[in-house]
Amino acid sequence: MPLVKPTCVRDLRARVNIVDVISRSVTLKKAGSRFKGLCPFHQEKSPSFHVNPDMGVYKCFGCGKSGDLITFVRETEGLNFIESVEALGQRFNVPIEYENGAGPSREERSLRQEIFELHEITAQHYHECFRAANDVGNWMRDYWENHRRFTPELAEEFKIGAVGADGSGLGGVLMKHGFSEAALRQCGLFFIYEDAALTLHSLRPRFRGRLMIPIRDHQGRVVAFTARQTELTPDNDPAKDAKYVNSPETPIFVKGNLLFNLDRARTAAGEGHPFVMVEGQLDALRCWSVGLKTAIAPQGTAITETQLALLRRYHNQVECFFDGDGAGQKAALRFLPMALKAGMEVRFLTSKGDAKLDPDLLFLERGLAGYDDVKAASQTAMEFAGHALLPDGRKSSAERKAAAVQPLFEIIIAAESEVARSEFINEASRRLGLSALALTRDFEQFRQRGSRYAPVHREEPAPPPAPTGPQTISPEHHLLLLCLHFEQLGKPISHILPHDWVDAAEPAGALLNRFLAEFEHDAWPGAAHLSETDLLETEAEKTLVASLLFDAPSIEDPFKAAEEGLQKLRDRTLRLRLRQIELALSNPASDIQPDAFSLLKSRSELQRQLRQPLRLAEAV
Repeated sequence: MPLVKPTCVRDLRARVNIVDVISRSVTLKKAGSRFKGLCPFHQEKSPSFHVNPDMGVYKCFGCGKSGDLITFVRETEGLNFIESVEALGQRFNVPIEYENGAGPSREERSLRQEIFELHEITAQHYHECFRAANDVGNWMRDYWENHRRFTPELAEEFKIGAVGADGSGLGGVLMKHGFSEAALRQCGLFFIYEDAALTLHSLRPRFRGRLMIPIRDHQGRVVAFTARQTELTPDNDPAKDAKYVNSPETPIFVKGNLLFNLDRARTAAGEGHPFVMVEGQLDALRCWSVGLKTAIAPQGTAITETQLALLRRYHNQVECFFDGDGAGQKAALRFLPMALKAGMEVRFLTSKGDAKLDPDLLFLERGLAGYDDVKAASQTAMEFAGHALLPDGRKSSAERKAAAVQPLFEIIIAAESEVARSEFINEASRRLGLSALALTRDFEQFRQRGSRYAPVHREEPAPPPAPTGPQTISPEHHLLLLCLHFEQLGKPISHILPHDWVDAAEPAGALLNRFLAEFEHDAWPGAAHLSETDLLETEAEKTLVASLLFDAPSIEDPFKAAEEGLQKLRDRTLRLRLRQIELALSNPASDIQPDAFSLLKSRSELQRQLRQPLRLAEAV
């Protein structure tokens, strides 16, 4: 694979702000000179993920992940180094230059990257078919504007597409672009027999005669499509009777891992602007068209924990606005305990005048004012659950109340906060007309029996032993930190520190010896450019360096701090040798030991070295 020029990588890091890169995946909030948010690498409810824009690095103090903007793209998108550089260059308009002057061939690109590109071209092709002045384009635009009552501007913004009954020539378009056989077989846009040779004839389009809605991941990349049935859908379509057909799961699309419109909604969500969860893509588009910019929708399947964890990364408040029919209520009741378990604050949008109101119809008829009405009548989690499970409330019989209590407990136990649970129990008691004390006792018995939504209680790990001194990190780690932040120390340390004093079996020791060799030969590239070199050989070493670079140490006298680290290394090494000499002197019978005179002389020399002050300034 062609190598990207180091100067190009350096230019990319200088021109692209790491905050802009990470903000595509994480909602970051200013915290002094840095930014923080919820870590994308593990589930958490309190932000421990920090970004240092001055150093161009990030670090999670929860799971320990750290790195720079290229590392972040590699970790979150599953790309290799060159693919990550190319992706960043494309997003931020930074030209990528290669050592041999030519970019990688299509065969050298990853399958995922190729399928991403294939979907972008497909979305553009479908959109051009929608805009075309022919029978298919004219019919689809009429359906969009007059039947669905959406605007042409919305179709342009979301790149709404169309495909004719014959497939609109998509196979030929993609083959002309030279996509690999693997990409064409695994993109999910065609039916292809496994043993069939790949030809234009064997590419049978999956979508025909349908309105096409691109599905984008949270970073805005087209990864799949939802296809709406129309009168143009041919009778021989295998899914003729299905109103909506989604792309199958592919290397870049897993239905349960993303939410429709999250790429746009996440930038609008925030305090006072919760996410609004609707059931379908067209519901979300209707919300967007009237100015409700935080609407999102699942991909035709039940909500998953992965989707909620992704949502929680950007904002923790969500309003559920499912259809008011029985199916919508059941979906909402399934959604509620999962949302509470994920740490979301949930409310339910309802309409007092029409219990079965469709969000699409509401916003079509009333616009954004319709949202104000349902928001004013919104219900808390317990209000909604209590009404759904027991519509008659206090008037219900004791038997019906007892039956409703169990599913309510399943919801309450999903909340990890004891304060929230207590408040939920109080709300339920008021709704059911029951004693809060009695309900609390029943809930405790229910909790003891266990529940599938109950949080897993793990034993806390034993606390680490108390540090025995002011410095709990190794001397190698200490000196490595100093060399990275006070680069003027590197050369004098390299002159005074013998390499055999360093424990090279420790990652910090291996890096310290490697870096000091560069300082000694005037070849040190600078801490900011380490990732452009081959000095960092493993992912563990890259993570360690990024972690050390994240925080500048508060050290008034770096030279003195370095002398202390060097002295610890010297004392550790020389005292070990002294112990070995003492053992040899205590065992004079051994015929493999040097004579006593040599041992005594060596001991005297080591003791002299230990008494002698170590001055780093003398090595400058």
